[in-house]
Amino acid sequence: MGIEIERKFLLSSELWRQGARGERFCQGYVYAPEGVVRVRIAGNEAFLTVKGRNSGMTRKEFEYPIPVADAKEMLDIICAKPFIEKIRYKVEHQGKTWEIDEFEGDNAGLILAELELSREDEDFEPPEWLGQEVTGDPRYHNSALVLNPYKNWKTR
Repeated sequence: MGIEIERKFLLSSELWRQGARGERFCQGYVYAPEGVVRVRIAGNEAFLTVKGRNSGMTRKEFEYPIPVADAKEMLDIICAKPFIEKIRYKVEHQGKTWEIDEFEGDNAGLILAELELSREDEDFEPPEWLGQEVTGDPRYHNSALVLNPYKNWKTR
């Protein structure tokens, strides 16, 4: 069984961009009462991911590689629109890999840093570019950004 423990943060500066290289992602969601199914195309690969509901910063997650052609068809015919379009950057800091998502389309202007942990109380050294933590705010979940895009938020 897969478990995802993740913390999310806004950014306080552009310093993270130094040396960062990104990969384009397109993903869509199918909603279910107890979680979501995500269809993702990341570069030349595709994945089907089943995610349970969050319990704090932890949730069940099961991910499987699928053919890109299947992912494109699923995105086209069964996933809610608009899709999440973003560029994901990986940034190393103090032995941890941070994933920085720079959103496009209806979520343009939103940039989030995510860190996956092995346990909820795991310590880490925050980078100088890290801003406010938004882990507990469900608006920042990618699946929520489909239903309520960043461009529609009255307060940010």
